Amino acid sequence: MLFKQLFENESSTYTYLISCQEKQEAILIDPVLETLDRDLKILESMGLKLTYAIDTHIHADHVTSASALREITKCKVAGPANDKLKCRDINFKNRDSLIIGNSLKLEAIHTPGHTEAHFSYVLNNKFDKFLFSGDALLINTCGRTDFQSGSSEELFNTIKKTFYSMPNETRIYPAHDYNNNNVTTIREQKKYNTLINENIKIRDFVNNMSNLNLDKPKKIDFAVPQNNKCGANDLHERNL
Repeated sequence: MLFKQLFENESSTYTYLISCQEKQEAILIDPVLETLDRDLKILESMGLKLTYAIDTHIHADHVTSASALREITKCKVAGPANDKLKCRDINFKNRDSLIIGNSLKLEAIHTPGHTEAHFSYVLNNKFDKFLFSGDALLINTCGRTDFQSGSSEELFNTIKKTFYSMPNETRIYPAHDYNNNNVTTIREQKKYNTLINENIKIRDFVNNMSNLNLDKPKKIDFAVPQNNKCGANDLHERNL
């Protein structure tokens, strides 16, 4: 397996490249339109064929490059079925999976809270378990719940019941980080997450989330409509 964690500075978004080296097939999780050219160059330089562009949810802080990647590479676009997007080729239901190359299995898990339809993805390698948690669980914090049908109660249950029941050594790779962190584990988040460690009660979590007073995402007014179309329909829209 080949694995790369890529970063987009403006929205502090992580994109993940995973490939099966035997068949030279790859996927991208949460690709960003602003880094389309970078991602294409990486794929070309490594001799990889992109088979899937996958989103965890309808993003509010950046535009996905899924549609543009499909137009250029002929890959398939995938994401949560609950988003009800006709532009996707594959619409994941809870516990659906796909195979990357010969043997890498990616499992889709419904993890609501940040958005109602939010999905995370789990990859089991020979020795490691990878959780791509999207905007649900971040490093030492979690995703906001104050727009796009978000729910603090649902996010609490997602993190406590779904994520924290995974093996302690599971590696967590989030969709964002704002403090130069790139990976954590379930054990670390149970102990150190300031918003939702293993001792936090739901009443306190909901109260804390309601008092975050976060600014509106700068790109939400055009990012959400674009992402409802799987990103830009026209490659010229990359400069939005």
